[in-house]
Amino acid sequence: MSRTFEGLITDLSEETGYSYEFLVDKYSETTDNEWEEFVVKAKERKNRIQKRLEHDYKYVTDLGHNVLGIFLQGSQNYNLDYEGSDIDTKAIIIPSFEDFVLNRKPVSTTLILPSNEHIDLKDIRLMHECFRKQNINFLEILFTNHRVMNPEYVELYSPMFDNREHIAHYNNYAAVNCIAGMVFEKRKALTHPYPTLFDKIEKYGYDNKQLHHILRCTEFLERYIDGEWYENCLISKKAEKLTRVKADYIYSLDKAVELADKFVEHVKKVKQEYMDTHPVKINGEVDNIMNDVLISVLKHAFRKEIGD
Repeated sequence: MSRTFEGLITDLSEETGYSYEFLVDKYSETTDNEWEEFVVKAKERKNRIQKRLEHDYKYVTDLGHNVLGIFLQGSQNYNLDYEGSDIDTKAIIIPSFEDFVLNRKPVSTTLILPSNEHIDLKDIRLMHECFRKQNINFLEILFTNHRVMNPEYVELYSPMFDNREHIAHYNNYAAVNCIAGMVFEKRKALTHPYPTLFDKIEKYGYDNKQLHHILRCTEFLERYIDGEWYENCLISKKAEKLTRVKADYIYSLDKAVELADKFVEHVKKVKQEYMDTHPVKINGEVDNIMNDVLISVLKHAFRKEIGD
């Protein structure tokens, strides 16, 4: 591979938000015309995401919150989005000095925009606890290439990004339990007529997005246990199939239920075998890193608010 090609791919990674490895693989499997078309769409995708991030940052700030940063969440972070996919975000909120001293309930809520897209707001203290619980839906924001940071906290929060792989491997048992738990939760939701899923359940008998989550999380668990980097685990090796499952109803109800139950039993077995053969490992250094960052951020915010 020539240095010129490597440079082009590196630049394109910056311009699109896709990882270098993903772009190399994409280039190798497409024709010249397909590649050119992909690059145009990838840049348009990045622009849409960036506009949404900037909008959400201003929107949440205008509500009176001290925003550390706005991060993309969801399908785009897994390269499983398709045309028309929602662009949802997470915001890390810094509490005011008064809220901190008076021990008021930390912010933890979801804002639903007119487009039905979501902004999840989470106090930085709660967010760090979510990282400790090893939930993929929160850890993913440490890996996304799409974020808008408050300039005041870029340097202070950089250790979180620099140590993201360590943070994502903070507690191996919590990680395995969380990933497996997501599979079990999605199986429960597969055919359950929750209010937000009622129309789909009534029409098709199941929700295809829940099935796609079951398949995705099962693959993630296997690769995590095999020792792959967390950043790589986030990107499915079966993205094309998963996108088809999510975008359309390619399986009948009976087949979807059969497939979901098969994967649930597999995950139960994989989880138990892991627990039986691996000791729990908790990385104390990660605790120190997250605590130091939290203290530094709050100290800066409070000093600015009340004066040195």
